[in-house]
Amino acid sequence: MTQPLSARSLLFVPGDSERKLVRAASSAADLLLLDLEDAVAWEKKAEARALVADRLANAERPQPSWVRINPLESEHGIHDLAAIVQARPDGIMLPKATRAEADRLHHYLTALEAAAGLPLGAIPTIAIATETAPALFGLGDYAGCPRLSALTWGAEDSAAALGASDNRDEAGEYEFPYQLFRSLCLAGAAAARVTAIETIHGDFRDLEGLEKVATRARRAGFKGMMAIHPDQVPVINQAFSPSSEELVHAERIVAAFAANPGAGTIGLDGAMLDMPHLKRAQAVLALRR
Repeated sequence: MTQPLSARSLLFVPGDSERKLVRAASSAADLLLLDLEDAVAWEKKAEARALVADRLANAERPQPSWVRINPLESEHGIHDLAAIVQARPDGIMLPKATRAEADRLHHYLTALEAAAGLPLGAIPTIAIATETAPALFGLGDYAGCPRLSALTWGAEDSAAALGASDNRDEAGEYEFPYQLFRSLCLAGAAAARVTAIETIHGDFRDLEGLEKVATRARRAGFKGMMAIHPDQVPVINQAFSPSSEELVHAERIVAAFAANPGAGTIGLDGAMLDMPHLKRAQAVLALRR
């Protein structure tokens, strides 16, 4: 069974830029997303595919290197997989995903792994699960999905799918539908027992705003966030790493329950704590790097 993804920062890198691919490898990102989809113009897809495959096959990987392929329904998706799998990517990100397409990706990967002499089932996947209208009705259906390690969401393609003129209100916050899609992605990941990953913060110069978004995302239950620029990575890493104060408090909660075996509730600092508090404390300690 595929393990849930463990990565705070997932940095997108345009697959058609060798300079950016080299630069990204020296970033502090926990994971690289070598992008063959939105960051690459239609006429440069084949060139990007070849460049990414060559880099995977021949360059060192300071951090895991995943590939975002083009949608399976496009003319490029299957060609991306045929070129990329033999270069042994650390994972595949599937855009415009539905549960059915995530299953289809599993079957394609199995066939290509067999053809390349690779261990079957070794390449995990991330699904971007909100980018088409049909996908929005299946966010609770990913339990048991083969290879799946994380779910994430995308506000821009969701807006395009709905025919929206914008996805934010006058205050710059997401309109209600996109807040709903974000929440359903988080719940869907929990139901499938995989990692929930927050979407990008599009203004890569707005590091203060990014910090607020990332902090709220971790508080809500997301375990990592995608980035579109290396400057965003340190902010995301910090936001998704528990502070020393959080760790100390979590350790005290765990210790208090350990000192009172069999107790369903305990008192600590004037507050009454029960099992959900213990589970949250254990989750905080699990984030310690």
